[in-house]
Amino acid sequence: MAELQEVQITEEKPLLPGQTPEVAKEAELAARILLDQGQTHSVETPYGPITFTVYGTPKPKRPAILTYHDVGLNYKSCFQPLFQFADMQEIIQNFVRVHVDAPGMEEGAPVFPLGYQYPSLDQLADMIPCILQYLNFFTIIGVGVGAGAYVLSRYALTHPDTVEGLVLINIDPNAKGWMDWAAHKLTGLTSSIPEMILGHLFSQEELSGNSELIQKYRNIITHAPNLENIELYWNSYNNRRDLNFERGSDITLKCPVMLVVGDQAPHEDAVVECNSKLDPTQTSFLKPGKLTEAFKYFLQGMGYMASSCMTRLSRSRTASLTSAASLDGNRSRSRTLSQSSESGPLPSGPPGHTMEVSC
Repeated sequence: MAELQEVQITEEKPLLPGQTPEVAKEAELAARILLDQGQTHSVETPYGPITFTVYGTPKPKRPAILTYHDVGLNYKSCFQPLFQFADMQEIIQNFVRVHVDAPGMEEGAPVFPLGYQYPSLDQLADMIPCILQYLNFFTIIGVGVGAGAYVLSRYALTHPDTVEGLVLINIDPNAKGWMDWAAHKLTGLTSSIPEMILGHLFSQEELSGNSELIQKYRNIITHAPNLENIELYWNSYNNRRDLNFERGSDITLKCPVMLVVGDQAPHEDAVVECNSKLDPTQTSFLKPGKLTEAFKYFLQGMGYMASSCMTRLSRSRTASLTSAASLDGNRSRSRTLSQSSESGPLPSGPPGHTMEVSC
């Protein structure tokens, strides 16, 4: 065997002329800080501009994680607390993330002019290819909440080859029926838009309790400078079409799906019905448990995170819905994307509570 010899490797990207190692190190650190803070972009689409923020750098042969938020929220209030948890850091290190803000929902967004035609949820889904083309990304794993879950599902139906997996939280794939419309109209006569949106985000039990969390989001939505824009997104959600999922038919999600619903959530029945219409071999159904851990298992089942060291998580498959009620972990009734205490403390900084599902 030939003796091993020390070989000097020439730097592929040498320093710029006149650049000292100290300056190069500072520039690299500044670039990393910029990536940690996220880079916000806006791209034109056939239905108007769309804003999104990218965290991290693309990983070879790995899809991007693309998120879409619910009504009354933006990407920061909906997803930032979740991705700040220590348990999510392994995922963050292995995937680039694209957080989409629905039109007019981004921070500092101007109010749309009177008479502006807000995109339908179907049209919001049709904006996503423009984002991927701009970033030169080919496939995604979608994570959507409420209205955002519907948008990503619609996109997956029309672009199945670009979606490797979906995490759908509190999805309602059905159009509003006549009874729903009547109830919605009656509620509109006695309730303000912020109160109706809160009724979409939280259970009646939570609203009656009027906790600090409820008060916080009531104040945020009521005094939002873009409340008119939020109402337009809300109207589009209420005018959604039926996704027409049907098990065994061509109109179904072809990728692995993880359905998540909060205990006592307003959309619990809709999620259960959605679960019954999807391919049981491709679909997982999760009620309150550890969302971060379930997400890791979901990625592992897709062939990613194979070397991840994770603790045991009891979870149900669609073939066994009854077992979903006996998942391990605390069955907190808080419908938040923020983790329960079993997931560890929140990182330093302002407390991050977002609605939708207990974890």
